[in-house]
Amino acid sequence: MRVVGLMSGTSYDAIDAAAADLTVEDGTLVLTPLGMVSEPYGDEVRALLAGALPPSATTLADVCRLDTLIGRAFAGVAVRADRELCGGAAELVASHGQTVFHWAEDGRVHGTLQIGEPAWIAEATGRPVVSGFRTRDVAAGGQGAPLVSLVDLMWLRGRPGVPAALNIGGIANLTVLPRGGRPIAFDTGPGNALIDAAVHELTDGRLAYDRGGALAGAGRVHEPLLLRLLDEPYYRRPAPRTTGKELFHRGYVRAALEGFGGIAAEDVVATVTRLTARTVADALRPLGATELVVSGGGTRNPVLTAMLRDELAGVTLRTSDELGLPSPAKEACAFAVLGYLTLHGLTGNEPSCTGARGARVLGSITPGSGPLRLPRTPAEAPGSLVVRAGPDRGAPPPPPPAGRASVFRAAG
Repeated sequence: MRVVGLMSGTSYDAIDAAAADLTVEDGTLVLTPLGMVSEPYGDEVRALLAGALPPSATTLADVCRLDTLIGRAFAGVAVRADRELCGGAAELVASHGQTVFHWAEDGRVHGTLQIGEPAWIAEATGRPVVSGFRTRDVAAGGQGAPLVSLVDLMWLRGRPGVPAALNIGGIANLTVLPRGGRPIAFDTGPGNALIDAAVHELTDGRLAYDRGGALAGAGRVHEPLLLRLLDEPYYRRPAPRTTGKELFHRGYVRAALEGFGGIAAEDVVATVTRLTARTVADALRPLGATELVVSGGGTRNPVLTAMLRDELAGVTLRTSDELGLPSPAKEACAFAVLGYLTLHGLTGNEPSCTGARGARVLGSITPGSGPLRLPRTPAEAPGSLVVRAGPDRGAPPPPPPAGRASVFRAAG
């Protein structure tokens, strides 16, 4: 089955669409990546979204506009992915949507909101759409994150030692398979969120992120500021735990800088970059991981990856590309897998990772242009996942200049 997975993370810089061919062979889910396309949000949508996200106030009118505009934007990228990556033969679209609020208080998640109305995607593509993945896990008492932990577990199962997966988006999340113990997953804290916030704040909006780690590489870590940032209570909460830009935003950076006087912008960026590396390492170290497979936008920041290696001396670090999944496409591919599971009536969460009361079939299905015909639910869910390279599969290009779309797709 050819599935298109749609994803826009907490950095809300672009909509990523990854296509995958999914089949089950002898109880193993085989994923063949077909490529990825990515398009930045238009200026109107990005400005409206930035103005609506915490800590800003918003209105239901703006939420309605965003739900529609983001749904249309996701639909356009899905159409393009079906045409360019699947030859018009996609059978399913799985849309994560855009997270705009994760209602977490005192270590418990009470609700979560992802927008980008799936009806626009179904109407534009004619394909059934699975969406709204997180809410069912939250309703079952879970954190609703990190949902990709089930895919990580299937993918890393059987690797030697204690393997772990790290995705560095706006927020960084870990999945770990301890020896003889139950798997564990949680958000470690900020990934790129505070780096982006600091860059935006300190350049008066001229730059949105630290391209290539240039600012952090030119700065020095300010130890007193780092110690203040590390005093955040979130880092001491037990797993499973989840967070978002409700906590880590530009106002958080401004508050942290109060009383320090003039710290060079490069030093601030170097410090929050070290914060991401340190909090990941502090979370991972007690779990005894021997291998860390890293994906997400943070892998394009060489200063951040160097800091991770420094903090995690003795742990083998490799990108997901080395195991066959292009790093920029990994999260979107994971939601393609979750959509496939939902369509087949299979559960998509791992209770020990999210804290849910039990395994649940996730999401809602919006029919495409024809009658909705669900495939037969298999007697047993696939227990592992392997990535199989497609014919002449190319590598993803570097990120495009701001405002331009990028494309990575399989040749042929």
